[in-house]
Amino acid sequence: MEPTFDRPFPALTPAQRYHFDINGYVVVPKVLSEEECTGILSAMQRIKTEIRALTPGVEPGRGEPRFLVDLPHHVFISDMREADPLFSAYATHPRLVGMAEEVMGAEARMVEMNAHINSRKPEAMPSAEPKFDFHNGMDVPYASHSKNGLFHCSFVKTLTNLTELGPDDGGTVVVAGSHKIDLPVEDMIARAYEDRSLIHQVVAPAGSTLLFAETLIHATGQIRSDRERAIIICGYGSTMFPYWGGCDLTPEFTAKIPAQLQTLYLGKASWLRGPRYRNLTDPVDPRPFTLADGWHYGA
Repeated sequence: MEPTFDRPFPALTPAQRYHFDINGYVVVPKVLSEEECTGILSAMQRIKTEIRALTPGVEPGRGEPRFLVDLPHHVFISDMREADPLFSAYATHPRLVGMAEEVMGAEARMVEMNAHINSRKPEAMPSAEPKFDFHNGMDVPYASHSKNGLFHCSFVKTLTNLTELGPDDGGTVVVAGSHKIDLPVEDMIARAYEDRSLIHQVVAPAGSTLLFAETLIHATGQIRSDRERAIIICGYGSTMFPYWGGCDLTPEFTAKIPAQLQTLYLGKASWLRGPRYRNLTDPVDPRPFTLADGWHYGA
């Protein structure tokens, strides 16, 4: 029998799916355990140290992670797919992929994988009404469609906080409902600043996953505490999308990708997108999935 990539469908409860459709995002608690968060965060810190130890001016090789930002208060690591078995396990976590495919309405291809480690700027003065670096990744007409009365987006992200996110810890902020409105982004941002109840901030225990459409306007929140914020992100797009990172996989890694994960990692040159659609009232697939169910490259 050919191996299959078993993931839940539907992956969201009807209430979670309803929240996503209204707001453009949903926070799913307890996707990762405390031990899984600790393991991934430890691997991220190790990768950060290894990149900083590279000889100045020497670029990382093919398949190696790299800094997109390296500041005392903000490290942004990209192209993490080959860096540690826990990263490949996260990217292939059946529930995460299932959640992405449910809101895409199609089979998924991984299009980016990165991480952020943030802390408060030492000189930053907390503001009662901060301004954010709001942006989105795709426009509504190109990236979205409806089926069975539900919203779908062809580019989504799973963002899992590895540390506790309280109100002062800089959780992601979003302009709720902006994921399905075809207006200039700057106009919607201006309206959100006029009525800040439209700006929602993620407050969640470690191991929670923010699932959101890339048509949603979003940004990093204001960090006011002395705690570090650490998140791991995987972007998923339709199978015909290219990988968005700047780093190709090595032949050694590619050769080890199991047959059932080839499309998730490599996509396919085809318009047959493998439709996956639910009705709102369909019950969630109750089967438990953990990081151990993902693929641990090199483990």
